[in-house]
Amino acid sequence: MDKETFEKHKPFAGETKPSMLRRRIGHDYQSRRIYLITMTIAGRRPLLGKLVGNCNAPEGTDEAPHIELTELGLRVRKCWMAIENHYPAIKVLATQIMPDHLHGILFVQEHMEVHMSQAIKGFKTGCNKVYRELYPSAATLSPQRNPDNAQGLLWDKGFNDHILDYGVELDRWFQYLRDNPRRLAIRRTYADYFKVRFDMVVAGQSYSAIGNRFLLNHPQRLPIRLSRRLTNEEIEKSVSYYLALARQGAVLVSPAISKGEKAVMRAALNNKFPLIFITSYGFTQFSHPGHQFYDACAEGRLLLLAPWPHQNRKEPLTRTQCLQLNSFAQEICQHG
Repeated sequence: MDKETFEKHKPFAGETKPSMLRRRIGHDYQSRRIYLITMTIAGRRPLLGKLVGNCNAPEGTDEAPHIELTELGLRVRKCWMAIENHYPAIKVLATQIMPDHLHGILFVQEHMEVHMSQAIKGFKTGCNKVYRELYPSAATLSPQRNPDNAQGLLWDKGFNDHILDYGVELDRWFQYLRDNPRRLAIRRTYADYFKVRFDMVVAGQSYSAIGNRFLLNHPQRLPIRLSRRLTNEEIEKSVSYYLALARQGAVLVSPAISKGEKAVMRAALNNKFPLIFITSYGFTQFSHPGHQFYDACAEGRLLLLAPWPHQNRKEPLTRTQCLQLNSFAQEICQHG
């Protein structure tokens, strides 16, 4: 949908609902771009493979976490790689098949006559044929919570896409895909720290939370609040000051809004000090920490708190929201 059509229909669309399947408004999905594509198995059934390995094993060793694909998983991978044959303008740059979902990076090398969703639709059609071939009773295997899936369809409806830029962002997503099995192994090994908890009340405020909730009981919790006007030299001094307190046992608490607050929290994370991070983006039942937070979460050094509901669209924080988040940090530190 182009932006003009979107704006024309927007007044009649009703309340915006969070969705991972919404396309970017104003983008034609035919031009030369790189896309991260994610699709999930209907009902989140682990049909494509199983996780094996130890999350603490070094990367590249036999014991490192990886996915052993089922026959269906192998056939799905074959269908995915065949996208290049059906759509020569598309190049498959990376693939990571997990037990219940697939991540892939596609490069549209030149303008296509069709919308990229046509390529995804063709891929799904091929997968459904394979699925019904391997599971003849597939139509009866659909989970009850997916009543629309009555024809033996392998995938959930739609797909999620993220348009990637060249360079650092692309390299970061390559690493994300490679590291996916390890992160899954970490979540399973330290399941309690990665479970999303809803309606956790702290100092009268309700939060959704991921991580070590017992950090809230630490006797020394210290809010980080630094002016946006600090010079780089002043920020360096602030980092040294707060790291010294963290070495003495303080748990640092912040929404990390200003440049200085970000620098302090980043330095504390890199030095493996315990943190309580207040995020403006809420969680769903499938949420998990960002890549940079995984190890800290597994080691019990991190608690993520979200005071507001999940939203896909990341809007800039207002001044009122910034003040609220800093107020929450202060209240968390004063809470008995």
